[in-house]
Amino acid sequence: MKATGIVRRIDDLGRVVIPKEIRRTMRIREGDPLEIFTEKDGEVIFKKYSPIGELGDFAINYAETLAKTSGKGACITDRDSIIAVSGIPKKELMEKRVSREIENVMSEKSAFKSSNTSDSLSIADGVEKYSAGVVVPIVSEGDTIGSVIFVMNDGEQMSEVETKLAESAAGFLGRHMEG
Repeated sequence: MKATGIVRRIDDLGRVVIPKEIRRTMRIREGDPLEIFTEKDGEVIFKKYSPIGELGDFAINYAETLAKTSGKGACITDRDSIIAVSGIPKKELMEKRVSREIENVMSEKSAFKSSNTSDSLSIADGVEKYSAGVVVPIVSEGDTIGSVIFVMNDGEQMSEVETKLAESAAGFLGRHMEG
């Protein structure tokens, strides 16, 4: 854990303000759920809560099924990072922070489909090797909680099949989180 040197007081309602710079760096937005952890030595830790992250092995198995069915790399993300990868080397994308482009697609709650490699999206910050050909937000109870991504290989076209598979997966995962 890294000390920031910032000290805040708790107000009379028990609230504490998380400084703007920390919210921006950690991509914490208004309305984002935070999970609270405590340690025996008095530490209180706030962690961004990821409902889709709770799926763990289920998301990994789902990504593997998508990759096998389509023959393309597949990823499942929460709002901030990639939580499941299949069909491409996992170590290159697993747990990496999603790119701003993917965040924008999730915020707009509408699917993205690339028509060629020049309009594909970067998947993760600092990883130029892989591009997203299809991105479909996972929406649960009206809130975007993640996305399903098909990875585009150089010179490859994404078809309607990948779009429909991603839409089906995102719809299923969104409903699964509501149940």
